[in-house]
Amino acid sequence: MIQSTMQEGALTISSLLEHSRKFFPEATVSTWTGSGLRTESFSEIGDNAAQVANALAKLGIGIGDRVATFMWNNNEHQALYAAIPSMGAVLHTLNLRLSPEQAVFIMNHAEDKVVFVDASVAPLLQNYVPQVPSVTDVVVVNGPADAFSAPEGVTVRAWDDLLEGESTEYDWPELDEHAAAAMCYTSGTTGDPKGVVYSHRSIYLHSFQVISTAGMALANSDLALVIVPMFHAMSWGMPYAAMMAGASLLHPDRFLQPEPLLAMMKEARPTMAAAVPTIWSGVAALLESHPQDISHLRSVTVGGSAVPPSMVRKFDEFNAPIVHAWGMTETSPLGSVAHPPADVTDPEEAFPFRITQGRFPAAVAARIVDSDGNVLPNDGVTSGELEVSGPWITGSYYSPEGNVSDPSKFHDGWLRTGDVSTISPQGYMTIVDRTKDIIKTGGEWISSVDLENVIAGHPEILECTVIGVPDPKWDERPFVLAVTTEGSTLDVPTMRAWLEERVPRWQVPERWSFGEEVPKTSVGKFDKKKVRQAYADGLYEVINGLEL
Repeated sequence: MIQSTMQEGALTISSLLEHSRKFFPEATVSTWTGSGLRTESFSEIGDNAAQVANALAKLGIGIGDRVATFMWNNNEHQALYAAIPSMGAVLHTLNLRLSPEQAVFIMNHAEDKVVFVDASVAPLLQNYVPQVPSVTDVVVVNGPADAFSAPEGVTVRAWDDLLEGESTEYDWPELDEHAAAAMCYTSGTTGDPKGVVYSHRSIYLHSFQVISTAGMALANSDLALVIVPMFHAMSWGMPYAAMMAGASLLHPDRFLQPEPLLAMMKEARPTMAAAVPTIWSGVAALLESHPQDISHLRSVTVGGSAVPPSMVRKFDEFNAPIVHAWGMTETSPLGSVAHPPADVTDPEEAFPFRITQGRFPAAVAARIVDSDGNVLPNDGVTSGELEVSGPWITGSYYSPEGNVSDPSKFHDGWLRTGDVSTISPQGYMTIVDRTKDIIKTGGEWISSVDLENVIAGHPEILECTVIGVPDPKWDERPFVLAVTTEGSTLDVPTMRAWLEERVPRWQVPERWSFGEEVPKTSVGKFDKKKVRQAYADGLYEVINGLEL
């Protein structure tokens, strides 16, 4: 077999770090302070990363050791994204919004040694660290060391004290590109959270997809508002992709409400942004009452859950087009992106493509299968469970005793996503529902996602979720938990009549409840598990409409 003449070269985070540091002096990383921006160049971020690595080495952190972050999106977190994997340690991003039980489980499971924590959330971390014997050091960021009260045996330092006197150069080790670079745990909506470990190679290849025009098209000319948390699926890969492309980043820190988000947009005028749908529904509602030009956003990437078509229409009116994407913690996370075909230029003809979950990149293989594992056709009609595989798709879950390929999640080398989907002949994937969320009523199936999208299209509905609840006659029926706009007098008969014009009558829900908010998971998705439990416990004031 003939061999290539190409040179070898490991795909590592340190090469991305040095690339951004040396060749993109114009690129910046900024953090919103609540009243303005604090900005550093990629060169300065690189200097801080080297200082962090030198300091961690003195604390005894070596190859493979886990270093955790309990932080918002900010400049310091960006430096840690660069430093920790580049020195051969493993970056472990801790979700700020997990339950105490889950947070302690994750830290012990990962065996974290050092934890970096933002001062604003240090009191929360104080409840966890005494239960994690592997932690030896805590570093407080954006605040004094005394923001964290350390248990016996744990040393606490402030960020500035840690970096003081450290060299801005570090001799990054030559690493195996397949070695662990970062780890992130699933949100654990069923059972304990599961660890996904990304390699240097997988992150590097995934970064190519983020900057690809078939992906998020993050470019050197962009200023990206990164709202999606850095503790959730590596912030959709944007911190690393920015290093590759030389794109500038705008981090919101803890200011994630619509008012400050619009304030930072007005100040910095980012060219693209990324967040889950619940963030954008809040922004849209505020824009309705307080108009502001956001047309500087050439692209608004939305993922995490299905985007209602009404939201896509609304942002088109704002001249800030939504680009729908799909992915999971297990997929690094980009799995598909909804760009219309090149030959479809009419906006109305393009719209049906934009509200799918999109097409898969070359590195992601995808198929749909039935309950017996048989591969189903890509005809746009037949639905089955979506399975994916590829170089940035996990093949197992992390375990200190040896990684686990759970057959309920992995099938013949494919990741079982749990999403019931169709794939069209043109390659566009549409999620019908989660396997656990689809509603079986009288022998027929109702997609909770489809119902949610239709209901969310009503002008007086701010947000809603749909679950299946027990019914003595039909086995299950849909229940709607909805939040209405301020001053709305919307009632169930009106909503049922409105829905009857848009969905088959047998799908129209009888059971409704109106509340102040829909419970959300730690990553901003609607928490259907909590809604089901609250319904079962009788915590909702259920309004019954006309029976079928």
